[in-house]
Amino acid sequence: MLKLLIVVLLLAVMVSLFSGLFFLIRDGGKTSRVVNSLAVRVALSILLIAVVLTSLWTGDLVLNPTPVP
Repeated sequence: MLKLLIVVLLLAVMVSLFSGLFFLIRDGGKTSRVVNSLAVRVALSILLIAVVLTSLWTGDLVLNPTPVP
């Protein structure tokens, strides 16, 4: 469940990235949609980092687990 949340947040960041590119090309940067897309992307990235750090701190996510033979 946690890994699914991380993947969904990563995909949301990518969607926000490409929507910002689309708005930049379509509007030429004359509207605030590019800035809004940037704000959404930054907020999603902060949320993603917070989820990863919290899950590492609680032990739900383990860095480089040792393989089971």
